[in-house]
Amino acid sequence: MCRCIQRRGLWICINKKWRCLVAITFQTCDLCDAHKNDDSGEFRVLPPVFQHFGGHSHFAGPVVTVKCFEDNSLVKQALESSGEGRVLVVDGGGSLRKALVGGNLAAAAASNGWAGVLVFGCVRDAAELRTAAVGIAALALMPMPTEKRGEGQADVAVDIAGVKVRPGDWLYADEDGVVISAHALHT
Repeated sequence: MCRCIQRRGLWICINKKWRCLVAITFQTCDLCDAHKNDDSGEFRVLPPVFQHFGGHSHFAGPVVTVKCFEDNSLVKQALESSGEGRVLVVDGGGSLRKALVGGNLAAAAASNGWAGVLVFGCVRDAAELRTAAVGIAALALMPMPTEKRGEGQADVAVDIAGVKVRPGDWLYADEDGVVISAHALHT
């Protein structure tokens, strides 16, 4: 089993048994070409509704999920913990009324080792997001903050624009789109 972290646009995988380093790259178009006939449901492509707002537009990692609606309490809790190269997928129900991630949380994600954050909802603080060393994709910008009610669920299967995403899946995002796989697609 590898532990993978992202550094300067490349993935570094550390195989603990053999203590080797392997740099990997990917393109979502290439992944789609390789898996276009996969009808098992293990390879999924998100609809083209996400825009990139973070300092990295190319990011990947194992998925951690949060399901919340106009309350980012669990998003904050997750991003303030160690990311270890993972991607936080936030099912905000597609709400365009409140921003679930802003500049402070983007900075926390970057400093805590998250590879990226994908929000099925809105983000804010565009200038701060662009300078954060983390991938951030969302539906749109919205300056209105969320409420803090402590509501939501963590580590549950979520529905992102009609596509199931589960904790432990792998997310690969770049300028061409976002794909989800039940397992890592790199060696």
